[in-house]
Amino acid sequence: MSGGAAFSGVRGVATVRIDNERVRVTEWRFAPGASTGPHRHEMAYVVVPLTTGRLAASGAAGETLNELVAGVPYFRPAGVEHDVRNANAFEFAFIEIELKA
Repeated sequence: MSGGAAFSGVRGVATVRIDNERVRVTEWRFAPGASTGPHRHEMAYVVVPLTTGRLAASGAAGETLNELVAGVPYFRPAGVEHDVRNANAFEFAFIEIELKA
């Protein structure tokens, strides 16, 4: 891995806040170096960062380092496969909104 600290083995904490027929809303909190673990998104989703900082994402194309700003959302289509890691020296948090068909 490049662009930050190596994976610490610690997982982020996911708390589902809403899960109904239209959306699943999950709050994710990551200690420094914590990750989601490799996963595939079965639904399109929107992420709204609660913290400003960097997240590293590892996938088929390698590792990217993404600068995120609190309150500035981004969208990704279904099918994304990656492992997301907190690349900061502080806790990082975001809200993930999965869009159900």
